[in-house]
Amino acid sequence: MSATPPYVKILSTGSYVPDRVITNAEVSSWLGEDVDQWLVDNVGIRERRWMAPDQVTSDLVVAASQQALDRAGLTARDIDLVLLSTDTPDQLSPCTAARVQDVLGADRAGCSDVNAACAGWVTALDLGARWLLTEPGAKHVLVAGGYGISRYVDRTDKRTAGLFADGAGAAVITRSEAPGWLGSELRAVGSFHDALGIYTGGTRRPHDPEHAPAVQFVRKFPKTFNVERWPPLVEAALGKAGLRFDDVDMFLLTQLNLRTIEAVLDAMGQPHDKARWVMDKWGYTGSPCVVMALHDAIERGTGPAVGDEIVFCASGGGITLAASVWRWV
Repeated sequence: MSATPPYVKILSTGSYVPDRVITNAEVSSWLGEDVDQWLVDNVGIRERRWMAPDQVTSDLVVAASQQALDRAGLTARDIDLVLLSTDTPDQLSPCTAARVQDVLGADRAGCSDVNAACAGWVTALDLGARWLLTEPGAKHVLVAGGYGISRYVDRTDKRTAGLFADGAGAAVITRSEAPGWLGSELRAVGSFHDALGIYTGGTRRPHDPEHAPAVQFVRKFPKTFNVERWPPLVEAALGKAGLRFDDVDMFLLTQLNLRTIEAVLDAMGQPHDKARWVMDKWGYTGSPCVVMALHDAIERGTGPAVGDEIVFCASGGGITLAASVWRWV
């Protein structure tokens, strides 16, 4: 065996959702109209989880990350780098990854936040894989994601109140003798930078005490955006691995809308049972949703088998897009 194995694989995963359950009935009570069946039929969400008042994003991330470490049989001191995908940080600065590194006890590791909105975790996964392959002596990277969006939800806004939820997911990636990471594709459509986001708190619009920051749909996206953009994005990532749609055993797609996932699979000519989803019970948890779906599948016994090809595909405000292809080894 060589001193520095030349490939990267996913070693373990972890996931965490808060205890508080928000049902569709509760959302209906906020809005003053019954939206339960609409959410189930059009989005696929039945309930979601929100943080407790004393929890912050890093608390969720620490819990998911510790589970991933435990599953890997590692301690935090085995980690060389902590990458945290979040667009709901504990504060603007310093990076939330610093608190995660400290609480976990990963005192050997460098750390950084990655903000590519809901494409952030897949983007961070790509960055972590590339870093491992180019950093002499590095062995393990913790790629985590956290979403504390409930702090920014306007309960009177029908477009957002029923969708967003809190949660965290994590994966430990490591050097491998066999190829795990096979290729990625990162894209963006920056002309939508002003369409969806939390636009208060930065230098453009500093915090206004009279207007609390809130997630906002400022202008509409094309309804078919993901159905049109995800298949070519995935195809480009697969092409780097010498694979085609039919070679993929599992698709882990942004968990915002089950109907969109089904439509994308149809567009790629793939059966719906190749996808995994968790939005029905956990709501939309932003960038970590894809690794949370993977972890949930593993826990349920429906995860990938050795040799399976899996695809992560995500998009988020900006619009940012990322797809990454992995073989389960």
